Amino acid sequence: MNVLLAIDGSPYSHRMLSYLAAHDDLLGARHAYTLLTVVSPIPSHAAKFVDASTLRDHYGERANEALHPALAYARQKGWQVEATHEVGRPAEVIAAFADSHQIELVVMGSHGHSALANIALGSVATGVLARCKVPVLLVR
Repeated sequence: MNVLLAIDGSPYSHRMLSYLAAHDDLLGARHAYTLLTVVSPIPSHAAKFVDASTLRDHYGERANEALHPALAYARQKGWQVEATHEVGRPAEVIAAFADSHQIELVVMGSHGHSALANIALGSVATGVLARCKVPVLLVR
């Protein structure tokens, strides 16, 4: 099974990875994993003053902050894993990535906000659930 692990470097992402490792019977090392982190874009009015190389380096550095520890953890657990990053709005990018890469399951950590907080603050998890065409496993 192709599994997308959507991470952001937060404790919720680390908790999700720990949950998967502790429940090896659920998924385990027998599946192909892709770690994806989505970096928020620099506003266009600011980005126009930065050359493309510097902008690309910035996005790569932000992505590496989330991906490097998660990739090391997954490899330590013996998972077949690749890592990548995209720039954009997280919920939209995660759902589009899952659709275009034949992902069969999306797994992500969730902050566990209440419904009222989701209305006020928005929620990446809620956005992914609304957009994704494949099953989504939220780990709180």
